[in-house]
Amino acid sequence: KKVSAEVGKDQVFKEVQTIFDTVIAAEQALKEAKIVFVVGGPGSGKGTQCANIVKDFGFCHLSSGDLLRDEVKLGSERGKRLNAIMERGELVPMEEVLGLLKNAIISNLTKTKCFLIDGYPRELVQGLQFENEIAVCNSVLYFDVSDETMTARLLERGKNSGRVDDNEATIKKRLETFHNQTKPVIAYYKSFGKVKKISAERG
Repeated sequence: KKVSAEVGKDQVFKEVQTIFDTVIAAEQALKEAKIVFVVGGPGSGKGTQCANIVKDFGFCHLSSGDLLRDEVKLGSERGKRLNAIMERGELVPMEEVLGLLKNAIISNLTKTKCFLIDGYPRELVQGLQFENEIAVCNSVLYFDVSDETMTARLLERGKNSGRVDDNEATIKKRLETFHNQTKPVIAYYKSFGKVKKISAERG
């Protein structure tokens, strides 16, 4: 936060107080948030089902992928860097995604305290860092689908989506990433009884 120090010291301190009051209030509000992680491989239908949950239960749906793509659309240097990573099918650095998610949660806290975090965490350290820096995860929805079905869905979607990550080579890489890095997330939260597994093979 930028504070003009050209004015008197009392005025400067008032501005500093306002900033800290805002930060403290946001951190307090975050403690009341109810967090549901939504995980599953690419093309498992997470986004579609999240839309239904929002409609029926009033949750705020935050997609890490959508937040990243919105950043890419801005055309900034940061967006170009993120786009290159996504085109390769690699995971975006944790700090980048955490910052986007935290800002999005804080900006929606006046509307709801319940959040669906779609497509995050992608690896265990991300989940632990999220809980350490933002809020505790209350539950995990895991959409279970075969690789064959996910690949077919993504290739079909790629015909019209224009998304850089909906091509066969990148899909294969994304599935490998899911199995190697996201499956341990599911195992970890399952040990705490927080995972709800849903078969999403059909529909």
